[in-house]
Amino acid sequence: MARPTLDPVAMLARLVAFDTTSAKSNLDLIEFAAEHLRTVGCEPELVFDETGAKANLIGTIGPDRAGGVVLSGHTDVVPVAGQAWDTDPFCLTQRNGRLHGRGTADMKAFLAVGLALAPEFAAADLQRPVHFAFSYDEEVGCLGVRRMIPALARGAARPAAVIVGEPTGMRVVTAHKGIRTFRTTVTGVEAHSSAPASGVNAIYFAAKAISFLRSEARRLAAEGASANSGYTPPMATISVGTIEGGTALNIVPKTCTFTWECRVLPGANADAIPDNFHRFIAEELLPAALAESPFAAIVTEATGAVPAFDGGTDSLAATLALKLAGSNRTERVAYGSEAGLFQESGLSTVLCGPGDIADAHKPNESLAITQLDACVAFHRRLIEHLTAAR
Repeated sequence: MARPTLDPVAMLARLVAFDTTSAKSNLDLIEFAAEHLRTVGCEPELVFDETGAKANLIGTIGPDRAGGVVLSGHTDVVPVAGQAWDTDPFCLTQRNGRLHGRGTADMKAFLAVGLALAPEFAAADLQRPVHFAFSYDEEVGCLGVRRMIPALARGAARPAAVIVGEPTGMRVVTAHKGIRTFRTTVTGVEAHSSAPASGVNAIYFAAKAISFLRSEARRLAAEGASANSGYTPPMATISVGTIEGGTALNIVPKTCTFTWECRVLPGANADAIPDNFHRFIAEELLPAALAESPFAAIVTEATGAVPAFDGGTDSLAATLALKLAGSNRTERVAYGSEAGLFQESGLSTVLCGPGDIADAHKPNESLAITQLDACVAFHRRLIEHLTAAR
């Protein structure tokens, strides 16, 4: 028996129900999507990670020829632990014209529209193909797409444009900042807290390192406050995300670890901020720690890098997306995406998808139903475009 056709809301409900938090497998969602595409005659290719627990999906509808369009999105979502949700985050809930659930804005709605309209793509007389490209682990460093792009970009059927469906409010985004992420671990010397001077307090030194990052962030804000970069905020930024250290109140802490990131504008020196931090550690903070004990150490590990993206306002992808969105204006955003990696592979790329980034990553994440409707209209115009293409 053929599987019943799912409308975009029903499809989104199915996708939200899969808990694809980055720390977990996404295979249940991927197999569901693959089976759905098989019902319209598309046999997807799965590109697995090294463990086999996660996979990207590439599915093509239309002729095996160059010049097609990629609809790209990530399947993973951020955690809900510790967040105060009013509803079950993995059960789509509709109220007051909005759809609530983890991943509704970021970014399962874009995937849902593509899958729901797959029968329409398959029924059309496409002259150029549409490629569905669903990745894993975008939220933790754009890991999956790095394995997917070589498979997507190879051969005679190389696509002409990539549309990454991040939540842009269905506005066309042609540039975003790059991201560098780090983990810094301070090692001190344990001692009884009644004699703190006999140890080296790792938390104290971590606090000084974090204070330096805070000072650098303020300097960047002051220097770039009047910049007309088109980004909000208009300058490079620094943020500390987590900190963990110590074992007990009455023990001088031996270790303290914190994670931090910097975001830089396209064309800027991506090494400038980490270089300044490394210099401060090497020239000031580490010598002070070593003066207290030769066993002290401060080590910073680079944990991820997402390249900045600047696809140009007149690129093939931007021109197409503006046409499909019925707009004549492009924008820039501060958040990162997989777009820079597609661009590095030589594929013309743009961001355009339903939802607002301000609704992402927080409790009660939601999407306006009108955004879903706008995304459906966008996809149907794409079908017309691919049918008319010669």
